[in-house]
Amino acid sequence: MYRQIILMLVILMTGCSADNETKAYTPVQSNGSTLVVFYSYTGDCRAIVNTLTNLYQADVLEIEPQEKGLKYDANNYALGTQLLNAIKANPNEASSYPAIDPVNVAFGNYDNVVVVTPLWWSQMAAPMQTFLFNYGRQLAGKHVALIVSSQSSSIGGVVNDAKRLLPDVVWAGDALWINRSNRSRTASLVEEWLAKLDLKSNNMESRTISITIDGKTRTVSLVDNPATQALLSALQQGTISYDADDYGGFEKVGALGRSLPTSDEQITTEPGDIMLYNGNQLVVFYGRNSWSYTRIGKIDGATVDDLKTFLKAGSGTVRVTLSLGMPTAIKQVETSDGKSPVYVALSGVRTANPTKGVYIRDGRKIVK
Repeated sequence: MYRQIILMLVILMTGCSADNETKAYTPVQSNGSTLVVFYSYTGDCRAIVNTLTNLYQADVLEIEPQEKGLKYDANNYALGTQLLNAIKANPNEASSYPAIDPVNVAFGNYDNVVVVTPLWWSQMAAPMQTFLFNYGRQLAGKHVALIVSSQSSSIGGVVNDAKRLLPDVVWAGDALWINRSNRSRTASLVEEWLAKLDLKSNNMESRTISITIDGKTRTVSLVDNPATQALLSALQQGTISYDADDYGGFEKVGALGRSLPTSDEQITTEPGDIMLYNGNQLVVFYGRNSWSYTRIGKIDGATVDDLKTFLKAGSGTVRVTLSLGMPTAIKQVETSDGKSPVYVALSGVRTANPTKGVYIRDGRKIVK
């Protein structure tokens, strides 16, 4: 993973209404320098995460209960209270915690984390407690920061839950409390809070490269390991081009014409992942596969259909070019009336409601 990675654990606590928003986040491996892990019930947590990631480059992982559609706040929060009481009665038993969907993240790639969850009756929301109970050991030694979002309840109980579930992390600073009275100032509060945290520095631009096929270019966020360090060093001398072919109906693979250091591990890939195979072959995935690879990075913000089109899946040999930075960059785009659009895709398309992808807003690159 990157040498300088920001892991902030943001635990965002909310009130007691149903979360009926579209789920916008999926697990990622290396889309940025910060891992934000969150759970949202009312949607307040998701809003804070959006604010945070607009201010700070981050990977985002959403925690979701295994059983969908439960109304934790019904009947005076009867179900939510039942789940919290079960945890409180036997906090060291895995069976006390409600099941969540499986999480597929290589936590070893991060030095710091961000987790997002609601406050329920002065305690950390049960699904987020499950995540920390299940994966807390993998966060040992990492720099962790905490944001708590609630309506009006104080956050002391949530902070205590976090410390109980994460006894071996390095706390990066005091928890940030977002509540009903200050929620309108979320952006300024988060910005001030970030400035005070003891986190490792973030330099996203030095860890991104471009991949070009048939005149179309996507950005790639790299992990930090000996292979990517060697790759970046090679790209300082000029672009690298190679031919890649389809294999197995899930990847494009080709020989780089050079060898890179390996640190292989058994990995189940996701679409968009880029892996090093056998030390000298680069594999770009538009499907999934389990094998021993060295992780290189991930294409930013592309859907499976986007990837298949970009990689010309199933069409045979393509010429792939790797380079530092975008060959052309959008720094500022203006409409005919002189006003900047909300978001501009790298293709130049303007939108006020971006989906997943890489966009320019107010002169800054935003990864959704």
